[in-house]
Amino acid sequence: MAVIEGLICTQADGTISFGNYQLAAKSKVEDFEHNGDMYKVKTFREITKLERNGMFVYESVPGTTVRNLQATEAGISFQVEGPEDAQITLGLEDETEYRVYVDGEDVGHMKTNLGGKLNLSVEMSEGTPVTVKIEKNV
Repeated sequence: MAVIEGLICTQADGTISFGNYQLAAKSKVEDFEHNGDMYKVKTFREITKLERNGMFVYESVPGTTVRNLQATEAGISFQVEGPEDAQITLGLEDETEYRVYVDGEDVGHMKTNLGGKLNLSVEMSEGTPVTVKIEKNV
C-alpha cells in the first residue's frame, strides 16, 4: 500500500484515504470537500490527524497512511499502514460501547470516554496494511 501523495483523496468506492507517514516535515491540507463535509488532514512521520467539519475523527502516533476510511452511525472501518506499531485514537459517540476487530480478529469491547474518544494499539510493519473495523454495540 503506497502513501497518499496528495495527502487526502476520495476513492472510487466513496471512501476517503489520507496520510503520508514518510514525510519528514509536517504537511497539511485544509478544506477538502467530500460528501458535503469539509476535511482537514495533518500528517508526517510522527503523527497523522484528520478532522471533519472541525471535529476530531482520527489520530495516530506515529504517522500512518489510511485507506478506505468509512464512518457511519454504526461505526468506522479502514485499512492502516505505518512503519511500526501505532497508537490510534478515533472520535466516535460519547460513552458508547463498541466491538473492535483488527485484521478480522475480535479484540473485544471498548467504551468511549466522555469526549467520545476510543484508543487502540495496532501492530504494524511497513508495507503490510492492517484492517480495522469498529462496530457500535446495539
